Amino acid sequence: MRHAATIPRFLLHHSHAPRDCGAAYAAFRGRDTPLRHRTAAASCRWGGHEIWWTVEAAGADDALALLPGFVADRTTVTRVDDVVIP
Repeated sequence: MRHAATIPRFLLHHSHAPRDCGAAYAAFRGRDTPLRHRTAAASCRWGGHEIWWTVEAAGADDALALLPGFVADRTTVTRVDDVVIP
């Protein structure tokens, strides 16, 4: 049986210091990326200063390239898939 080609999916997990919160959000201004104006899970309002995105990309480097440099430098990339929890 042949499987349809799927685009790999990645979880981007960004973390910044409380003092860098404004810079993390401002880094997206003027940046042409599909992540702009898109909802992301974030804990900044609650003191966690972390943001998560789920993205599709050819590889981990391509996923990271969706972020501005300031944000990418503070982000880990993990390949993920859906699973059914028994």
